[in-house]
Amino acid sequence: MESISLDATDLRLLDLLQRDASISNQDLAEQVHVSPPTCLRRVKRLRDAGLIEREIAILNDDRLAPLLGHGLSAIVEITLDRQGAEHLEAFEARVAPDPAVQQCWRVSPGPDFVLVVFAHDMPGYLALAQRLFTSDANVRNVKAFFSVKRSKFEPYRGVVRAG
Repeated sequence: MESISLDATDLRLLDLLQRDASISNQDLAEQVHVSPPTCLRRVKRLRDAGLIEREIAILNDDRLAPLLGHGLSAIVEITLDRQGAEHLEAFEARVAPDPAVQQCWRVSPGPDFVLVVFAHDMPGYLALAQRLFTSDANVRNVKAFFSVKRSKFEPYRGVVRAG
């Protein structure tokens, strides 16, 4: 991947797109004070450079629950017996592709991984735990925290530098 430099306009574009990726190119161009063709080229450059990984819709769990069921969201801490690079990478490569795993973080200190997982119900979580954790001889400890309420979910991280 080639090296890319970012100026204030690029940072502002990233900031606005992270807040609302559905904004039209015309509105985006107006907010960063460039022409629509320039805006389109800059956003394409940011995508091509891998700075914009993908664009998604954030669903409202409370509104979906009556239609699909509540399901279970859990934050799961995983500690491995062996923490060599090859063991960490093997665990990550095995769990990250699983559709029930919404997020996978390698962390330090404390557990080796923190996962955010989703299951339709407790039997579904048990099957997930057996599939991903119990069957792995290198998993020493699993600690699950089940969500009772989502107070905040904000992927926005703010890329515009202050000052």
